Amino acid sequence: MADLPAGRQARAMYFVYILQNIQTKWSYKGLTSNLEKRLPQHFSGKVASTRSRLPLHLVHVEVCNSRLEARKLEKFFKTGYGRELIKELSSE
Repeated sequence: MADLPAGRQARAMYFVYILQNIQTKWSYKGLTSNLEKRLPQHFSGKVASTRSRLPLHLVHVEVCNSRLEARKLEKFFKTGYGRELIKELSSE
């Protein structure tokens, strides 16, 4: 983290990401504060919710300023309109 004046803390960034199974197009939506650590966990089968859906590829990532903002975006991607948007993102 960057050096900040005394008493100030850097705000953590959060990432909302979408993974998709290569054959079936099944999508997983998640959030994390450490994308570099989390993605290899998914790709290597260490995450129970995606283990049976391998192989996966990364479809989309968005950066959020707070966990609350990231959670709202993750929930949006799980709605009907959000799933339609994912279809458009994955067809590009």
